[in-house]
Formats: sequence, C-alpha cells, structure tokens
Amino acid sequence: MQTRNKMMDDISQLMTNAMGVAQGAKDEAETAMKSLVDRWLADRDFVTREEFDAVRAMAQKAREENEALKARLDALEAK
Repeated sequence: MQTRNKMMDDISQLMTNAMGVAQGAKDEAETAMKSLVDRWLADRDFVTREEFDAVRAMAQKAREENEALKARLDALEAK
C-alpha cells in the first residue's frame, strides 16, 4: 500500500501554483507587448492592411478610368 507524503503534496501544489502564475505572467507580458507595438505603429501613422488595399483598389479603378478616357479622347481627336 502506498501512502502519500504531505510534504510531497505541498511541493506538488506549490509547483502547480507557480506554473499558473508563470502562465499568467506570460499572458500579461504578451498583452503589454502587443499594446506597446500597437501604440508605436499608431504613432508612426502606418496604415492598416485593409486601408492599404482599399486605396490600392481606388488607384487601380482610377487608372482604368484614365485609360478609358484617353482612348475616347484619342478616338475623338482622330475624327
């Protein structure tokens, strides 16, 4: 029959609690780092990927409209 040692149980509980604290500290550090990076990027006036893609789509549409207008102008001038 195996008996449990109170001291070993206490050490085991202490280690379990320490791992929980370490995980909490890790999560808190990750959150703080993400917040710091987000603030740094916001201060640099960087755009988000969504904003960049929207402006790129607008520029592409403007280029296509300019090409169409140029073709119409060339056709009118040829007359």
